[in-house]
Amino acid sequence: MTGEQNHGGGDARGRRVSRPLVLAAIAVIVLALDIVTKVVVVAEMTPGRPVPLLGDDIRFTLIRNPGAAFSMATGMTWILTIVALLVVVGIIRYGRRLTSAWWAVGLGLVLGGALGNLVDRLFRAPGPLEGHVVDFIAVGSFPVFNIADSGITVGAILLAALALFGVEPQQRPVAGSADDAVSVGDAEATGDTGSPSDAETASDSDTASDANTADEADSADDAGSDAAGPADTTDGKDLPRDA
Repeated sequence: MTGEQNHGGGDARGRRVSRPLVLAAIAVIVLALDIVTKVVVVAEMTPGRPVPLLGDDIRFTLIRNPGAAFSMATGMTWILTIVALLVVVGIIRYGRRLTSAWWAVGLGLVLGGALGNLVDRLFRAPGPLEGHVVDFIAVGSFPVFNIADSGITVGAILLAALALFGVEPQQRPVAGSADDAVSVGDAEATGDTGSPSDAETASDSDTASDANTADEADSADDAGSDAAGPADTTDGKDLPRDA
């Protein structure tokens, strides 16, 4: 029955999705969306010819950005590339120890966005480490951005909120977890706990103790009798003396 209990607990733990897996899945989704949209925009749009979606408030317009997100630090392309590489490596190494699902989502958004812009830095013109990032989403007078920039921004806001509200990236396990409850429930359902009850164990212990005490008392009586020698049967009468 012990094997059945372990099997039940293993099923419960198996249903819990790995946090690093959540981080990786979010990053892959953001990266894929960023690459696909940039390929379509570059193939279908001409720089300087915006495509309105909701008038001038929301529109698509193709630009090549040598700087950081939202066209910042345009003269530091290669430095931004190195920084992006360090961010990606740091998130991957740190993400393996995550236990918080929300931290996994936030870091996954940042990682996917960083990878999306890093692909442009490495593979687009004018060359490796100096490639210009493709931006195409324009909202009002806000700087033009892309899917990767959106992932980085939303992820950073989420991580800041988690830190503000005290949500730790590596949460401590709580005593009496759901996995333990599942294992106990499986044992009770089968009618076998795998060991004798506490009451039976205590009763057996008391019985053995009483038996040992009685044996020790009998041994002490026998030892006292042997030390005293044979019993005196004269009842205080004088024995006849030899002539």
